[in-house]
Amino acid sequence: MKIAVHGRTFTEQARPFVQEMFVKLFEQKTELIVSSSYRAVLDQQNITHYSEQTYDEKVGVSGADFIFSLGGDGTLLEAVTHVGERQTPIVGINTGRLGFLATVSPSRIQYLLHVLFNQKFRIEDRSLVHIASDCDLFGRLNFGLNDMVISKTDTSSMLTVQTYLNGEFLNAYWADGLIVSTPTGSTGYSLSAGGPVLLPTNESFIIAPLSPHNLNVRPMILPDSSVLSFEVQSRSGSYLLSLDSRSKVVDASTKLTLRKENFVARLVKTADDSFLNTLRNKLSWGYDVRN
Repeated sequence: MKIAVHGRTFTEQARPFVQEMFVKLFEQKTELIVSSSYRAVLDQQNITHYSEQTYDEKVGVSGADFIFSLGGDGTLLEAVTHVGERQTPIVGINTGRLGFLATVSPSRIQYLLHVLFNQKFRIEDRSLVHIASDCDLFGRLNFGLNDMVISKTDTSSMLTVQTYLNGEFLNAYWADGLIVSTPTGSTGYSLSAGGPVLLPTNESFIIAPLSPHNLNVRPMILPDSSVLSFEVQSRSGSYLLSLDSRSKVVDASTKLTLRKENFVARLVKTADDSFLNTLRNKLSWGYDVRN
């Protein structure tokens, strides 16, 4: 088995669990390949990782059976870009904070490895958004697991985002920006903008304005077979375009088109890893906060 590993710095409390993971993988004669940035982290924190192979994050990794992401949700979003259309299954280990995507705690790494080696896991396919434009904006990384965000570049006046649904005019959003989210991204930026929470298996997009000028404008759910196109008007002559954790200042004359990506992100889940449990734990649903 060949496993790629990517991550970020971790706390001293997580350190023994990370080291134990590499020891167990070595004992199982796993072929390991570590991202160049994470190798530097492991060497700095004196973790023995038993790997002589590294890969360049800008190029990505191929030939791996799984990729382990050790960090928070942002780290897992990076791992998605490392595998792209190869659709390598991603194992999310949460050494970060919130953890809607990376749901395995460090103390459960050994259980995770047992599940993995005994083929007792399941795969969740998560849809992605794809961005196209009349100029090259993100190169090969023109896809995102969470969302695409159009926002203003400074504290100047609001944007006007002319939005079209399958070629038909939908609305002119007068706002600080606009979010188009996948079901996975519904618990991210879209949620803070008043968007609904969707189950990961929903085949939908959420389109949600940021601080809209017209208060009768609300988030809207669309089928993910939709094709959305945008024309942005800005007094500054530019706007900020974000795709998950990547962002770029774009000339206002640039026209954008968004659709569902042709491939998916594949997340490895254990039998007891429930999205509803994650919602209750992370959002404190069902708890009486009055006491």
